[in-house]
Amino acid sequence: MNSLLSTNQPFLSLINGPVDSTSYASVLESCKCPNLGKQIHAHIVKNGFSGHEFLETKLLQMYGRCGSVEYSSLVFDKMPQRNIYSWAGIITVYTDHGYFEEALSLFQELQLEEICLEFFVFPVVLKACSGLSELGLGKQVHGLVIKNELVSNIYVGNSLIDMYGKCGSLDNAKKFLDKMPERDCVSWNSVVTGCAANGLVFEALEVLENMGSSGNLKPNLVSWSAVIGGFTQNGYDEEALELLYRMQKAGLKPNARTLASFLPACARLQTLSLGKEIHGYITRHGFMSNPFAVNGLVDVYRRCADMRSAEKIFLKFSVRNLVSFNTMIVGYCENGKVSKAKKLFDHIELVGIKKDTISWNSMISGYVDNGLFNDALKIFRDSQYEGVEADSFTLGSALTACADLAALRQGKEIHSYAISRCLHSNPFVGGSLVELYCKSGDLAAAQMVFDEVIERDITTWNALISGYARCNRKEEVDKLVVTMKTEGLELNIYTWNGILAGYMENGENESVLQLFSEMQNSNLKPDIYTIGIILPVCTRLATIERGKQIHGYSIRCGYDMGVHIGASLVDMYAKCGFISNAELAFNRISKPNLVSRNALLAGYAMHGLGEEGFVFFRKMLAEGIRPDSVTFLSVLSSCVHAGSVDLGCKYFDLMKEYNIEPTVKHYTCMVDLLSRAGRLCEAYELVKQMKVEPDCVTWGSLLGGCVIHRNVGLGEIAAQKLIELDPNNSGNYILLANLYASSGRWDDLARTRQIIKDRGMQKSPGCSWIEDRDEMHVFLAYDRTHVRTEEIYETLDNLSIQMKKDGYTVDSLPNCNMK
Repeated sequence: MNSLLSTNQPFLSLINGPVDSTSYASVLESCKCPNLGKQIHAHIVKNGFSGHEFLETKLLQMYGRCGSVEYSSLVFDKMPQRNIYSWAGIITVYTDHGYFEEALSLFQELQLEEICLEFFVFPVVLKACSGLSELGLGKQVHGLVIKNELVSNIYVGNSLIDMYGKCGSLDNAKKFLDKMPERDCVSWNSVVTGCAANGLVFEALEVLENMGSSGNLKPNLVSWSAVIGGFTQNGYDEEALELLYRMQKAGLKPNARTLASFLPACARLQTLSLGKEIHGYITRHGFMSNPFAVNGLVDVYRRCADMRSAEKIFLKFSVRNLVSFNTMIVGYCENGKVSKAKKLFDHIELVGIKKDTISWNSMISGYVDNGLFNDALKIFRDSQYEGVEADSFTLGSALTACADLAALRQGKEIHSYAISRCLHSNPFVGGSLVELYCKSGDLAAAQMVFDEVIERDITTWNALISGYARCNRKEEVDKLVVTMKTEGLELNIYTWNGILAGYMENGENESVLQLFSEMQNSNLKPDIYTIGIILPVCTRLATIERGKQIHGYSIRCGYDMGVHIGASLVDMYAKCGFISNAELAFNRISKPNLVSRNALLAGYAMHGLGEEGFVFFRKMLAEGIRPDSVTFLSVLSSCVHAGSVDLGCKYFDLMKEYNIEPTVKHYTCMVDLLSRAGRLCEAYELVKQMKVEPDCVTWGSLLGGCVIHRNVGLGEIAAQKLIELDPNNSGNYILLANLYASSGRWDDLARTRQIIKDRGMQKSPGCSWIEDRDEMHVFLAYDRTHVRTEEIYETLDNLSIQMKKDGYTVDSLPNCNMK
């Protein structure tokens, strides 16, 4: 005991000096160690001060300060005499430790005692009322304040304002403030804090401004911090930043608490320069020891995708708690560093911290967001094994993984678990279940799940509407949209994107463009996902003018510099015949990836620009870009267009160096290349050596080469294979007929034509279309449905006459009089 006592100088002097209640009280007020407090307690009893009203009040306060509520209660219960200070002390202990009901119960007992209530009791009791959000009890205490004529006491008055604010009765708080005979900064700040805490941030700002014009009082750091924190918590990020500047302009410097309350707004603004500026301020003013400020900085850097800085602060300054660990895990996942997130996730418990549900949810959703659905479900199973109680976010993320994996059975298991936990009616879980069943094609189940969601939000509606759109159920989509509007919800950009994407997947290209126009008329601005849907549709329909409009919008929004939109633009221009525009679109991509490079390479191949394609490919290899099977397919296509047989063989062999197995399309390119060059035997040998089964296109390429070079024997073999694979395709017989005609085999030609006639085969008519003044014109061979048919055929006749005059032979088929 003596060694312990020697560490406490005040108590040591107490032992060596004269003993009195004042000395004990002084030591008790400075004591913060429960064990030492017990020894002082024993010393008090030993020296005959047991039952001393003043000292025992100090004892119960000391125990409360040290976190020993039970000992405080024991001291209070054994007190032979209790005065108002004893009662106030024990009520304060219970209130400070969150035992609000017990504190109010003690206050009721106090009123039965013959003890006069003092002003200092009421702030504590009102704090207990606030803790329980018991406005009714608070009003009763207000009545007692009036009864005891303490309403003019500024401390009691401030506590009343605080109680009304925390209980959401802001009108009463303001009324009381207006009636107060004397007001200080705390009075005004209580109203400001109350308004901010209840989401009435603009009213809080108005009170702050009124405070400045009410007399000598000026808003202080607490006032500004409360308003800035309120704006931040309610998502008014730009306004919070403006208020921070206004506060500094008023001559007040933010402290650690002010900056900690603002940093979430800074994080959401994703302005890295601002985050670094605040980081510098925090460092210069010594606030890096504040855990809230440090965690706020980590959050800023992770939202700005600067994980290097976030990691540096986390490792050097951060207090290692769940908040900081979870923030880093989310940051790593958001920035695609899932392996680092998993490593940190596994490290949490090694430093003595137990993972919570947020930790597990962050990891599961991180895997889902990065497309690692199997890993997400594995982590979900691990969480169940560890006994973690899944919440709506856990189940929603796991169900999303099931939906993307088409793991319907596992999804149904999670659905059953959600029902057992009564979470199936949660909007997030319900929306994920709707998505699961929609992607599985079970719209009936999706509708049933949707109907069970209690509070359907726009996200839940979007999931169902998107599902019906994906199944091309247009009438149901229209009905759902109308019903959604009757429930007071308006279509947002995600609703439109879901419908547009569903129709695009089903090839409803005209419907997509029509809906896109309707969306624009509704004053909704397309986002990057909308643009990503519309551009492929423009490509399919060759609507280049609409595509150019979308391109212009993409430039204004900065979308064209990203690889997703950039690659789509390259593909659109290439397929619409504007390869120079495709090159310009590619050059604007800030960080082109393999997909965007492949798009341009395919464009070169499509336009027969073999040399440009070869140069671009060699540049890719020189830059260390690893090609994939799509890359080689485009390069081999370029070789076919350029007739570069040796180069084609070289690149085909190069695939082995990159461990790329040729697909049927790669083999077909080589067969086409060799056949066109007259190397038919090599082409046939390659077909026989293929590791995959040759398809119609492969045999068709070989037959096409045989027609060009009049190799009837090999051509008949290819034609036979073609007919076996696709016996009802008239094109196969026509190719064979052309082979016989080119070789003068008239009997075989007649026999083949008879087969075509006997089987009633007809060649599928050619189709083409052009865009003129935002209107699409479709042309089908022998078609007479176009509104300007007579003009079209008259022009064709004039062209034919002119061609004959110029010495050209006009090809025509028998019985094909266009008129």
